[in-house]
Amino acid sequence: MQSYAPLVLENIKIGYGDIQRIVNITIQRLDSPSVLKGMIIVVFDEVTISKSNLKIAQGLGKLKPNKRIEELELELQRANEELQGTREEMQTSQEELKSINEELQSTNEELQSTNEELTTSKEEMQSLNEELQTVNIELQSKVNDYLRANDDMKNLLNSIEVATLFLDRKLNIRRYTDQATTIFKLRSTDIGRPFTDLVTDLRYPEMEAHANRVIKTLTTLETSISTADGRWFSVRIMPYRTMDDRIDGLVITFTDISVAKRLEIELKRTR
Repeated sequence: MQSYAPLVLENIKIGYGDIQRIVNITIQRLDSPSVLKGMIIVVFDEVTISKSNLKIAQGLGKLKPNKRIEELELELQRANEELQGTREEMQTSQEELKSINEELQSTNEELQSTNEELTTSKEEMQSLNEELQTVNIELQSKVNDYLRANDDMKNLLNSIEVATLFLDRKLNIRRYTDQATTIFKLRSTDIGRPFTDLVTDLRYPEMEAHANRVIKTLTTLETSISTADGRWFSVRIMPYRTMDDRIDGLVITFTDISVAKRLEIELKRTR
């Protein structure tokens, strides 16, 4: 049981009635498979009876009493030596256990200290969570105000019935009013796309160049443009100014002047 090395006992005499045999006995502690780990296997390997083995067998049967005593003394001595080794191993194990116990006590003290720190951290987290809840309520209120203002602006822009495009500095679509869909083939998925990619009935090939000019000069540009279906629009391109007076894109409005334009044309014809 002290190691996994095999112990071999050679030429052991065993008897079954009148039948005498000579065997080698192998004793070994098992390491695998796991289900047998820790068990001991004892193997009896019968030795072929040769003349030499026969003499050994016969000699085993003729041992004198004092020889037997010597063997027993040797076995007792070996047993005492094994017992002494076992005691020394136990003392070593006790010392190791003592050292482990001291380490466990130290670890326990560290865990207690850590637990106190975690308790303090938990209280701080609770306080922080309360503050975050307060901030969250304030942010939610601001978000609601923003959504309401956004809805108000959307309704205002739609109520004036002027088609409007809001572009960023790269001329990508940021927002548009409902009326703009009567001029451009717009969908909600077009947000973020260049406005020059849009399909339109406007006869205004210079619109991109004019938009870039306004970005550079910051000067509003206005012109009258017709469509393929006979409508007329007054197109106004203006810089988009933020609250802190920064230029952050363009606003393009399309005011329907079809009636006025038709009257103007008819008046010219009449004259």
